[in-house]
Amino acid sequence: MALSLAVSPCPNDTFVFHALVHGLIPGAEPVELTFADVDVTNTAAERGAFDLVKVSFAALPWLLDDYDLLPCGGALGRGCGPLVLTRGDGRFADGDLSGATVAVPGDRTTAYLLFRLWSEKHPPARIEVVPFHQIMPGVAEGRFDAGLVIHEARFTYPRHGLTALVDLGEWWEGDTGLPIPLGAILARKGAVDPAEAAEWIRKSVSMAWADPDASREFVLSNAQEMEPEVVQQHIGLYVNEFTLDLGQEGFAAADALLGRASAAGITPAVKPLAG
Repeated sequence: MALSLAVSPCPNDTFVFHALVHGLIPGAEPVELTFADVDVTNTAAERGAFDLVKVSFAALPWLLDDYDLLPCGGALGRGCGPLVLTRGDGRFADGDLSGATVAVPGDRTTAYLLFRLWSEKHPPARIEVVPFHQIMPGVAEGRFDAGLVIHEARFTYPRHGLTALVDLGEWWEGDTGLPIPLGAILARKGAVDPAEAAEWIRKSVSMAWADPDASREFVLSNAQEMEPEVVQQHIGLYVNEFTLDLGQEGFAAADALLGRASAAGITPAVKPLAG
């Protein structure tokens, strides 16, 4: 039987997993692909719904009893952090969101965890979890005072007449000196050998880099109406050296994020991931 794989339809994931999904990795198990946004996979992974699954690093404290963290295939980096957007009317220019209603894309996403750490002293009055595609229009129309956005919104938010109140990536990097740990790839214990899975994914990444045209049709067909230039910006930002190997710095970033979250009482404590 094929292994079940769940990733997002975003260009970084379709680019990275194209070769594995299409049976181009010698010796790799066949996979059955499901596309789902990360807020969906975070919850599905708690039920053990997939053998290989992309989740938020912020969700790991609830998942590591049943899954192994793979050292590749995920999304970490610099200059790729979530943004807090407003209409730019000056109401929140000091960064104090007290009294505000903020739309977020998921309650166990890394974006929302970073937001909670950043706004700890002045938390908003209300959080609404809404589908990602509704956040920027909702802020522009006044339904929300601010919105937390990720991925391609870094390139498209000015089209909605919005202003970036804070780049949480810049805040995180400035505070820690570490890259931002956004998305992780997990392997379900007992279903797939984590070392083998990591090798398949690394080969898939390397093949994508070696021949970007091979995955182009697959990437564009699932890119949710993104223009080709935005797709390329997206891949260039989120597929990097940490995709091939988290390395010491990547693990340190994840441990720092989860350590701060635990200390703030936001998530359960976990053992150091690098250990």
